[in-house]
Amino acid sequence: MAAVLIGENQEPGFSFENCRRNAVLAQKGHPLPKATKTGTTIVGIIYKDGVILGADTRATEDTIVSDKNCAKIHYLAKNMYCCGAGTAADTEVTTQMISSQLELHRLNTNRDIVPVVTACKFLKQMLFRYQGYIGAALVLGGVDNTGPHLYSIHPHGSSDKLPYTTMGSGSLAAMAVFEAGWKADLTEEEGKLLVRNAIAAGIFNDLGSGSNIDLCVIRRGSVDYLRPYDQANLKGQKQLSYRYKKGTTAVLEAKTIPIVIEDVIVQHTSETVESMDTSG
Repeated sequence: MAAVLIGENQEPGFSFENCRRNAVLAQKGHPLPKATKTGTTIVGIIYKDGVILGADTRATEDTIVSDKNCAKIHYLAKNMYCCGAGTAADTEVTTQMISSQLELHRLNTNRDIVPVVTACKFLKQMLFRYQGYIGAALVLGGVDNTGPHLYSIHPHGSSDKLPYTTMGSGSLAAMAVFEAGWKADLTEEEGKLLVRNAIAAGIFNDLGSGSNIDLCVIRRGSVDYLRPYDQANLKGQKQLSYRYKKGTTAVLEAKTIPIVIEDVIVQHTSETVESMDTSG
């Protein structure tokens, strides 16, 4: 999948020519390419004064950790941000394109801020247009003139409006923390701690999630992007010495090969001879 460059008869967006190619190869009996498993834990809650979004920072390629400090909370507008799970390139390009459309919409409507539901509508329409081929699962949060709003948007374009939500491969562990600890009218510090614990649960219970914990606190008129807010997996220090004394491992067999020096040739260059003469 790749972004299409804008030409004379082209519109900006994603190109899915490889999908048609894969369908033809499948009809001819060739094996289809396997989808790469991705991993992420992203969450969001509504608290007393706004919205708090959270994400881990591990990016994976199947069983390989390709990036330990990946930014998964993306800017959409000054009053809203969006967490992305799935294919990192898809979430990055999708949020960038929608951010551009939101700014144009704000200028056309002569508004100070764009309603959060407008961003949700833009994202839903774009993802539904591609029928799930864009691997972007999103948690959208923001504050507008009507108060805080939180949406979860799925790759096929469906969405939910919830007081707290989780997405990604570590979402079940994070949701367990929310189900046990969320309540209406949380203070900011209580909300940040709850989101931190939810992301940490995803990190410790899901191999696709890991490294640091990022938070984004959105209030009316201000935003705090805390990156990183906490480090869930600190590198441990060695407690013991792993050196072994000589003779710890038994020698079962030894073989000695003598080295015989037959001749040694010492040759001086002219520069060396001249330097030796001048020094004498």
